[in-house]
Amino acid sequence: MNMENSYRFFENTDCEYYPCHKDIEHLNCLFCYCPLYNMEHCPGNPSYKEKDGKKIKICTDCTFPHQPDNYDVIMEYLKK
Repeated sequence: MNMENSYRFFENTDCEYYPCHKDIEHLNCLFCYCPLYNMEHCPGNPSYKEKDGKKIKICTDCTFPHQPDNYDVIMEYLKK
């Protein structure tokens, strides 16, 4: 997959947190802060924790927004 100079992908290897996830060959940093975080039912694999009677979405182990092939899926969710 050639993603060089693509509006769909960039990889910031100079970031102090890079790589923020392991086991991804090409880590897309475009959605570093996931735009789907506020959606209860997103296509990723979040876990949930209850604290002080509130349900908290935990996305630490979710790599969905960082996988280059998921750009179109994310854009479709944002259109809704």
